[in-house]
Amino acid sequence: MSNVLKSEKEAMIKDLNDRFSRAKGVIVAEFNKLSVDTVNKLRKKLREGNVEWKVLKNTLARRAAKGTSVEKISDDFVGPVAAAITYGDVVAPAKILAEFVKDLEAIKIRSAVIQGQKVDKAGVVALSKLPGLPELRAQLLGLINQPATKLVRTIKEPGSALARVIKAKSEAAPQ
Repeated sequence: MSNVLKSEKEAMIKDLNDRFSRAKGVIVAEFNKLSVDTVNKLRKKLREGNVEWKVLKNTLARRAAKGTSVEKISDDFVGPVAAAITYGDVVAPAKILAEFVKDLEAIKIRSAVIQGQKVDKAGVVALSKLPGLPELRAQLLGLINQPATKLVRTIKEPGSALARVIKAKSEAAPQ
């Protein structure tokens, strides 16, 4: 029986190590006495933002963090904690968690690793105020399109001005 448990633990460690290795961002949060409804709402919001929510078994999580950037925050794997893991937009989990926990005493953000850098709670809150990947893409697209739009307007203007002059002359000429 203990061999089965040991192999299950090893599989959990391997799976979590793989997740930690691929993650661009991991936010560790402490939670106490959360209702099932609250957890389901949080999981749904995180899922919509392409973020995983994993309740951590601290000893296994510390072992899984070895050799990854998450090792920098493995000291925070104490007590009832969970990790919000993202493989894409690093702002999304910060935004979702900061918004979700602002009126909730049961969840407290502890720390994070964002693209290999350790970030404290204040850093996570600051990150949550930045525009997310979709907003940044929209802003960038606007900046890229702006010169092209001006160029088209500038090229078109002399022809439009000439057409207006010809039209005005033709309307003013006696028939």
